[in-house]
Amino acid sequence: MGEQNHVKFPQEVIDEYATLGVDLPALFSAGHLGTRMGIEVKEASADRVVATMPVEGNTQPYGLLHGGASAVLAETLGSVGSMLHGGSGKLAVGVDLNCTHHRSARSGLVTGVATPVHRGRTTATYEIVITDEQDRRVCTARLTCVLKDSPMVAPTTSQAPPAQ
Repeated sequence: MGEQNHVKFPQEVIDEYATLGVDLPALFSAGHLGTRMGIEVKEASADRVVATMPVEGNTQPYGLLHGGASAVLAETLGSVGSMLHGGSGKLAVGVDLNCTHHRSARSGLVTGVATPVHRGRTTATYEIVITDEQDRRVCTARLTCVLKDSPMVAPTTSQAPPAQ
């Protein structure tokens, strides 16, 4: 569970990161928390990010899917979409997450689909819809990320030395 080696990235995104010496498919994961929760990203592009997560192991004491688990899935998907929108020169950092829980899930897998609401120069906002195996909406979330300059890439503009 949690293996990320089957993620489908657009070829142009793979090529962009390859020019920086980064093997994006090998590097990419849902992070340590996402791995522990069994999140498996199935598809990733700036236009759409899809992942699944098991209910088992991610429940609260009543045996229902934990709302925090839905939040982790939502933030993972929105962050990935924002990162891909920003490109290799930007880091996506979540600054606002809200989740509305519509119904409970007790077993099986839930699927999250993130789509962009706004993709700007300095922020990106994604709506994430999480459904159960019967395609019933479990949660609707919205994540806004700020896009910061990435330390992986050297700045493209040179700065003049300070005046003496």
